[in-house]
Amino acid sequence: MYPFLKRTLDLLIALFGLVLLSPLLIAIAIWVKVSSRGPVVYAGVRVGKDGVPFRMLKLRTMVPNADRIGGSSTTADDARLTSAGRFLRRFKLDELPQLINVLRGDMSFVGPRPQVEWAVKLYTAEERRLLSVRPGITDFASLRFRNEAEILRGSTDPDRDYLEKIAPHKIHLGLYYVRHCSFVVDAKILAATLLALAGVDPSWCFPPAAARA
Repeated sequence: MYPFLKRTLDLLIALFGLVLLSPLLIAIAIWVKVSSRGPVVYAGVRVGKDGVPFRMLKLRTMVPNADRIGGSSTTADDARLTSAGRFLRRFKLDELPQLINVLRGDMSFVGPRPQVEWAVKLYTAEERRLLSVRPGITDFASLRFRNEAEILRGSTDPDRDYLEKIAPHKIHLGLYYVRHCSFVVDAKILAATLLALAGVDPSWCFPPAAARA
């Protein structure tokens, strides 16, 4: 029952959000275009529900061909970030085009963040349970590691440090979500996400184990 309700709410909120935020999206798109050369939108391949790949949309925050210059993990002092990109990432505004992914059915508002293909290939059989639900724009792990770029600041190998220091905790939280997905859990995560954007510590919504992660 809840999966149907969840999808219905995703559609309604995404449609309303796109209409409401379209002026902001247009303004940001113009800023991205005039501030640096390259496309406005970045469409990176991610792995979705049941292991099906899709193109996750983001406003471009890095120089063109950034994925060929460095790895898939980004640090706070990453030279590939544009001036506009640093601002957009700080306030998560680069994620706004993912409302389109939600409408398409690629993503949900709440769910484990979609990963690149090479990271998914490293999953154990248990960890592949993360692919049993639609990936989301936000989740426990996104909130717990909202300062991920700062954690990786100064790293000489961000992808390795991500796999060793961050990924295990994210996977643990993602599996917790898969086991406990419900309307109440999703509502808590969405509320914590909105409050976090306003500067409120989101740790109140974390499952007990997250405090030790």
